[in-house]
Amino acid sequence: MSDLSKVPVTVVTGFLGSGKTTLISNLIRNSGGRRLAVVVNEFGTLGVDGEILKGCAIPDCPAENIVELANGCICCTVADDFIPTVEALLALDPRPDHILIETSGLALPKPLLRAFDWPAIRSRITVDGVVALADAEAVAAGRFAPDVAAVDAQRAADDSIDHETPLSEVFEDQIACADLILLTKPDLAGPDGVVAARAVIAAEMKRKVPVIEVAEGAADPRVLLGLGAAAEDDLDARPSHHDGHDDHEHDDFDTVVVEMGEIADPADLTRRIEDLARARDILRVKGYAAVTGKPMRLLVQAVGSRIRYQFDRPWAADEPRRTRLVVIAEHDRVDEAAIRAGLGA
Repeated sequence: MSDLSKVPVTVVTGFLGSGKTTLISNLIRNSGGRRLAVVVNEFGTLGVDGEILKGCAIPDCPAENIVELANGCICCTVADDFIPTVEALLALDPRPDHILIETSGLALPKPLLRAFDWPAIRSRITVDGVVALADAEAVAAGRFAPDVAAVDAQRAADDSIDHETPLSEVFEDQIACADLILLTKPDLAGPDGVVAARAVIAAEMKRKVPVIEVAEGAADPRVLLGLGAAAEDDLDARPSHHDGHDDHEHDDFDTVVVEMGEIADPADLTRRIEDLARARDILRVKGYAAVTGKPMRLLVQAVGSRIRYQFDRPWAADEPRRTRLVVIAEHDRVDEAAIRAGLGA
């Protein structure tokens, strides 16, 4: 790559828990000889995904090439966060061959694409492609339209009524902006669920875009990288619910960070998260727990009531053994006291 060529950037978008971090972890380990850099944008103050990715660092993507921007949306803080971060990555020696941007699960990708037109960077980088992840099980279950049958009936009765929900708007914007859609967790959805999810996605797509099934983030980098879309020059083909607006709000969603001491039993924490997800429609829980008598830190990842946990690394000698979880839900479902009580804090 010559110094005068633009560095390609892949924007990885997708709703909360769709598997973005798992996908990027796989790309880091299987970069095909490319020297990568990664920007991770978290919704909330507790950064989890960036730390997971730094644990995957290899010579082609060392830890200093992985930057986390927490507690914000990079497309809303372009001058303060996004531009300086990109400039710092482009100044690395050696310069990255490819940059991956993992957006927040609640991010709208199109405003981020507009940021690539900023004078400071537009001659130096290009959006190679937007890769959108969709959780097959969640899509098939109608999670982005809480009562699909009722919505369809109301639309048939009155075309003037706007039945969009915050969840469906984010999902539709992410799909509409994509150059490639990865249908994740097909094993959990099952064959019928995959067919249903594909039908939902097809109904939302405004242009022909490939849809590929991917399990555990195992996607071939030869398929994901090198799309050559130059998406920043193709914005009109990527409709958004927020077209015509100068900004967009994230007030529909909120986070609560819960801190507590050691826990005695991971199974009990799992049960509490499941109960809380069902009672308060929690979208996402992620973070770390200290388990009494265990030298390893417990990584906790929950999408709704579906929970995965594993011991990921030993606690560092100078690291306080504590449990820290970030809980994400729609704003009107966030009751901080109830969430803390539900988790036993």
